[in-house]
Amino acid sequence: MVDNKNFEVIVIGGSYAGLSSAMALGRALRRVLIIDNGLPCNRQTPHSHNFLTQDGEKPNVIADKAKSQVLNYETVKFHQGLVISGKKVKNGFEITTKDDQAFTAKKLIFATGLKDMMPKVEGFSQCWGISVIHCPYCHGYEVKNQRTGILADGNSAFHYAQLIRNWTKDVSIFTNGKSTLSQDQISKIAKNRIPIIEKEIAYMEHENGSLRHIVFKDKTTFELDAIYSQPVFEQHCKVPQMLGCELTEQGHIKVDALQKTSVRNVFACGDMASPMRSVANAVATGNLVGAMVNNELTEKEF
Repeated sequence: MVDNKNFEVIVIGGSYAGLSSAMALGRALRRVLIIDNGLPCNRQTPHSHNFLTQDGEKPNVIADKAKSQVLNYETVKFHQGLVISGKKVKNGFEITTKDDQAFTAKKLIFATGLKDMMPKVEGFSQCWGISVIHCPYCHGYEVKNQRTGILADGNSAFHYAQLIRNWTKDVSIFTNGKSTLSQDQISKIAKNRIPIIEKEIAYMEHENGSLRHIVFKDKTTFELDAIYSQPVFEQHCKVPQMLGCELTEQGHIKVDALQKTSVRNVFACGDMASPMRSVANAVATGNLVGAMVNNELTEKEF
């Protein structure tokens, strides 16, 4: 239980981006509260990649080590809980959690990530982050030259086809119904000998999240080792929108080059504010926002 209710900065979301921002602020001697509910979006992912010094490490190991290091700074506190509301008050903001705890701060940093909306394909969610993957930079090396699928359509399918062909030539596109690819896109895909399969998918056969094959509604199957997909998403936390933060057309929190949202004294970092969904990007944007928030506080105090 956190005794103090008033802070200079509240960081909402205690994964990589949030912890990175809190470390920068803790090292600047700022009174910081991190609020997190302990359910990161990559909790099913067995290993994290493409992050210097931590390549191949388990995501929770990175996060746990980061949390322990951040909380070594005596001005940084942690509260486990789910933020459900926020409002502007005199001299800042008030944040309320599901367990009826209220905290105030001059500035807010949101690092709550995105909530992936899983398609209604049996087996998809069980394989998500294991053999159903979204990012070749994060996972492509581990499935290089393997039997690989793309579960997507239209521009998304075409972009994936261009990109993933660099990691494997054994790749097929599954549109899960009639394709909306343009004729020009179809021609380029065909030139690269990538089949487009328009059959509707019944379910994914897997073993503890490791994909074995796709089963179509016509009972036929297709063997695969991995499949790329990018489900639609929504903001995991609605509080930034409650406060008036604008969204981009894609659904991310709109920020400027300094991670400022459209609401004064409210910042956002990590994948909630960027299409780059990686640990490295989360840590980088978190570090940046921590420095920017401290800079604003020092300028006002001076």
